[in-house]
Order: sequence, then structure tokens, then C-alpha cells
Amino acid sequence: MSRAAFYDQIETTLDQMRETGLWKPERLITSPQGARVQVDGAGEVLNFCANNYLGLADHPALVAAGTEAMGEYGYGMASVRFICGTLDAHRTLERAIADFLHTEDSITFAACFDANGAVFEPLLGADDAIVSDSLNHASIIDGVRLCKARRYRYETRNLADLDRQVAAARKERPGQVLIVTDGVFSMDGFVADLGPICEVADRYDALVMVDDCHATGFIGPGGRGTPALHGVEDRVDIVTSTLGKALGGGMGGFVAARQPLIDLLRQRARPYLFSNALAPALVGGAIEGLRLIAEGDDLRNRLEANAARFRSAMTDAGFTLTGEGHPIIPVMLGDADLAGRFAVRLLAEGVYATAFSFPVVPNGTARIRTQMNADHTDADLDVAVAAFTKVGQELGVVS
Repeated sequence: MSRAAFYDQIETTLDQMRETGLWKPERLITSPQGARVQVDGAGEVLNFCANNYLGLADHPALVAAGTEAMGEYGYGMASVRFICGTLDAHRTLERAIADFLHTEDSITFAACFDANGAVFEPLLGADDAIVSDSLNHASIIDGVRLCKARRYRYETRNLADLDRQVAAARKERPGQVLIVTDGVFSMDGFVADLGPICEVADRYDALVMVDDCHATGFIGPGGRGTPALHGVEDRVDIVTSTLGKALGGGMGGFVAARQPLIDLLRQRARPYLFSNALAPALVGGAIEGLRLIAEGDDLRNRLEANAARFRSAMTDAGFTLTGEGHPIIPVMLGDADLAGRFAVRLLAEGVYATAFSFPVVPNGTARIRTQMNADHTDADLDVAVAAFTKVGQELGVVS
């Protein structure tokens, strides 16, 4: 293939994406992240598509903490951690994460995508096995590919299949078996059944890893996530999660686990060894975010109430929803082009919500994924439901 033909092929692929409704536009936000945002060309709109579950992304205390940290430590570290990039503040943050999640230590990364990309290769080899949920996040899938352990996959929320796959892994591999699952399946809004998953792990003496990005800070007692929700904090071996959602919405991810495991990741995890340390402002903001989360029962209660109100009203309006017990509430539409048109019309009605289609979700399962925010008022929710209903009637989704 010639160089010109290569670029022609790319243009053809992009044209096909636009024609089939798979093109994902990026809206320009001209204000801080919040329950309401300013969108270029649309003005102020209600925001129902951010991971800003507790409304902390524009919290004055986080902004002040980030500014203070930048004033004390500067703009960036310009180095990886083991060379000259570790601040005392980095270790303060990592100890705070570990204390919050009741683990021995934690290690931070540029994102949870990097945390999941880092965790498997240093810990598991060719004699080991990874049993992964079929709907696990792309970062887990990519991280598993980087290690030499044999891979097994089980059907989501199918404990009998999990048992079969772990039994096969234990029989076929002499080393360690690791079960890995999302704590919350972000495209569908379902919470993993960690209690029974840990029971399967106990039967086969397997390790358990949970990616808790869509739970840390607002699910379970004190917001400690899905292991705390199911009472299995002491049984889960590895928790990965993010600083970029409920904990303030900045950047950064982490692994929390026993001390020897964290120590090994500091020595062997490639995204840690070869990436710049988190910037001081992000570290300062995250430390403050954890402090606010510890006092955040009122925010968590409001978020839960918002999710229940919106789900009930949307169901009454005739929409098909998926998920349960979580502020991610997907509105199922099926067709990618329909979902895209629906999102455009919603924005015109003052509601910002994003269409999800292939490859983010399987073909034929396009949806509008809504996400609640503790800062949404009852009036905000009612306006959103009215907009969904109006657009749904116009496009023949509901009667």
C-alpha cells in the first residue's frame, strides 16, 4: 500500500463512522465542570454525562488546595518518581488513599488506565492465570494482554461460569489464579456481586482484584467502594481506582493493596517507572478531596436520592433503562444513529448527555448514558426527564 493510499483508507474509515452514526463529537465546555456547564454554541445546559458524582470538580476547597500545592511545589515534577520526582506530598496522598480504603499502602499513576496497565505484568507469569469478567474495562483488557499469564473469561454476573473458569484455570496452571472484575460496570450501571465472587475465590485459593473507579468515594459505607459495600474489604487483594471521578475529577489513578505488592510495583511497574509523577496541584487537590469524602455522607445521600428519583421518573415515562443501585442510568436506544440524533436534540433542549455506541458498547446496544450528580436539584431532574420525554416522543422512542 502506498503512503497516499494509507491516508485515503483512514479518510474512508472516518466517513463510514460519520455515515453510520458512530462518530463521537466533542463538545467545547467553556466553564468549570459542574451540574450545569457552559457549552460552546448551546449556552448553559444541565450536565448529565460527567463522572463528577459528588459535585467536587469545582469545589472551592479543592481549587484552593491545588493552587496552594502548586505555589509550594511548582507546576510539575519533570521527572519520574525514582529519579527525582517523589514529593513528600505524593507519599501523604498515597498513605491517605490506603487509610481510606483500609489497605496497607497505595501507589499512584497518571491515570487508572495506567494503574491497570501496570499491575498484571510484574505480578503474574506464564504459570499463572487471570480470570476476567467479559465486560471489564478496556484498561484491564489491555493490561492483561501485557503479561504472560493465561487468560480466561467468564460471563458477567454469571457465578456458575466464574466457578467453571476458575476451576479450569486452577487445573491447567500450577501458579497463582487472579479473578479480576470491575466493581461497577460503567456502560451498564450494574454493581459486581463481590461477595459471591470472593466465595468462589476462597474455594480455589485465588486472588481477587477490583477496578473500583465508578464506586470510590460514593458507594458503600463511608464511600469506600464495592468491597466495603459487600463486606469483603479484607478479602479483596487489589483495588485499582481513580482520582479523576468522585474524588475531585482531576487526573490520576492508584493501586491499593498489601505492602509487599505495592513495593514490587514501585520496582517493576513500567507505567510508574517511565512516566512523570503526578503534578503538585493534582496531588494537593486529591488530598483535599479525600478529606471532603470522609465528611461526605450528605453528598452521598443526595446522590442516591437523585438516582432513585430520575430512574423512577424515566421508567414512568416509558424509557428502557439498564443498571440498578447506581447513579449511572443508561437509557437504551439500540441504534447508533438514533442515539446520536437523540443526544443532539437533548442538547438543544438544554440537557447535555452523551450517546454511546460501538466500539464503546456492542453493536446494536447504543444508549444515552446518564450520570447523576449530588448537586442536581429536584427541579434539574424534572427538567431533564421532561426533555428526554419530549425528544423521545419526537423520535418515536416513547409514546
